[in-house]
Amino acid sequence: MPFHPSIASRLKLLEGIPSKAAAISDPGFRSALEAFDSYPDATPPPSVVTEERTVPGPHGPVPVRIYRPHGQAKALRPGFVWVHGGAFKFGDLDMREADWTARDMAATADAVVISVDYRLAVDGVTYPVPLDDVVSSIRWVRAHSADLGISRVSVGGASAGANLAAGAALRLRDEDGWVPRQLILVYAILHGTLPPPSESLAKAQQEMLPVMRLTADVTAGMVKNYVGEEWSTPSGYAMPGSANLTGLGPTLVLNAEYDDLRASGEAFSASLAAAGVDIQQVLVKGLLHGFLNLSRDFTPVGDALNLMAKQLRVASPGV
Repeated sequence: MPFHPSIASRLKLLEGIPSKAAAISDPGFRSALEAFDSYPDATPPPSVVTEERTVPGPHGPVPVRIYRPHGQAKALRPGFVWVHGGAFKFGDLDMREADWTARDMAATADAVVISVDYRLAVDGVTYPVPLDDVVSSIRWVRAHSADLGISRVSVGGASAGANLAAGAALRLRDEDGWVPRQLILVYAILHGTLPPPSESLAKAQQEMLPVMRLTADVTAGMVKNYVGEEWSTPSGYAMPGSANLTGLGPTLVLNAEYDDLRASGEAFSASLAAAGVDIQQVLVKGLLHGFLNLSRDFTPVGDALNLMAKQLRVASPGV
């Protein structure tokens, strides 16, 4: 499928930008990229109730933001721990991928969403610190499920956050004998070295401008920065694509059509299926990596958000 029309109409803004690194470092290129990503007329996410909290973790308190729908709950709601992306070293609770997605899930799924502000891999912070923060946050949600008014706990994330969500699910499976009722992974990086692209992805890569690409060098740098000295042989908790996946709960994997990381999501889905996990893999057509930073006005984004909400609503009870 071609690029989404709204993306195709803006491609001229990216012409001449040699790489994603150049777009970040050069002010002129950066302004062009910001213009490409800006949709000022987009419909904002739903209004919900928010609460700032901190939860205990082994490296100190972890900030979280709790999202609830307006109105009194008629019954216990689904609980959803959400983890934003940002190459392990960018992002916060206010980025659209974090805030807009959490607001949408709270309203659309009638869920209580807990968005995690994990420590980023900067200033010497490396694995397992960000993962420890996510694991601690999930444990806190489970322990306080009655106070939060939730009947079950699902976990999800986007990009690097999807890696942390999957790694946390594996840790909790092995250490606590527990797995999320639903695991939702969106344009995830799950392998230390990206698997070879499928024929379909290789064709899509040829249509992408250089600034759109998450090349092998870019992803290797991302992994090395996160994993630290053990980057060449990361553990399965750091890069879940190399882990034993047996025993994980139902998992939804959403891949962007025009995204190098799609290779990781597709390979991980195949490994989940081979491990006997209930896996649903969906290709979000016409869109790039990071599409959850866009409004649900984009039909493929709205469809993806609706599918995520559906999975939260149907997840089996139990915390």
